[in-house]
Amino acid sequence: MKRKILITGVAGFIGSNLARYFLDRASSPEALEKLEIIGIDNLSSGRRENIPPGIDFHELDIRSPEIFPLFAGVDTVFHLAAKNCLFDCLQNPVETADINVRGTVNVFEACRLHKVRKIVYAESAALYEGVSSLPSAEDIIEPLSFYAVSKYSSRLFAQSYHRFYGLNFTGLRYFCVYGPGQDYRRTIPPVMSAFIIRLLKGQPPIIYGSGQKRRDFIYVDDVNDFHWLCLYDARTDNQSFNLGSGKNYSVLEIYEMIVDLLGIRIEPVFQPDLPGEAEATLADISRARSLGWEPKIDLRTGLMKEIEYIKSEIKRGHL
Repeated sequence: MKRKILITGVAGFIGSNLARYFLDRASSPEALEKLEIIGIDNLSSGRRENIPPGIDFHELDIRSPEIFPLFAGVDTVFHLAAKNCLFDCLQNPVETADINVRGTVNVFEACRLHKVRKIVYAESAALYEGVSSLPSAEDIIEPLSFYAVSKYSSRLFAQSYHRFYGLNFTGLRYFCVYGPGQDYRRTIPPVMSAFIIRLLKGQPPIIYGSGQKRRDFIYVDDVNDFHWLCLYDARTDNQSFNLGSGKNYSVLEIYEMIVDLLGIRIEPVFQPDLPGEAEATLADISRARSLGWEPKIDLRTGLMKEIEYIKSEIKRGHL
């Protein structure tokens, strides 16, 4: 038996890790079926070398009608392609809407035309930007930023495509996902990879604001465990789920933990706070837990895995 899967944003951080995870799971002796994986990415931010061998890769933009034939015979789509740097989205709302709204609707339409069974798509913890109570549960949202509003539109279109065309969906509200392959080339890179890279290069880490903002960090393979559940468990259909650890840490706590793991201390440089960011994020993960999912990787273990990856990237001359 073989099931056909399609991943948009396959050259990005979560997309490439997802493709690798699925290939590994499907090739294990206990696997019930093989997976054929099609990948789409325009390589505007993802890297070709991130894509694992065994993926049928197509360098295309999700806004293009050229993607449509690739959805023929696909069972499940994982839609991860997006413009997802909060700062960049603030600088260019029109492009944000073009990619995250028009591009996403184009993907939904390709699913409709080829009668795809299900789409699993990225929402975001940014949907809770205006919610003051923590932890954040799925039933109360208040998106504020251009990025968050563009991601909320995905949910509205998912509901409409289900209502009128019967397309099943699962919306995933990722909190701060980290691990090997994090996109350190963003205008404002993710805090963990940014700290590790600068410390290993003998440069002071940059902290925006006071360093007291708190974030819920979740390791990428814990996220992929839930992706796997979405593929096979109908209880995930037509709902949204928070994917976080249920714990949060301040930026300064992350800095101290990385300093301790690396054995390198260079005092950080503090710069003005970034606009539009929440003071704290913390996921209520009881809905995901009710399906038997549980985060397994503790923060120190996950950071060590990311440190080893970044060291290997430096050794290979990629950083």
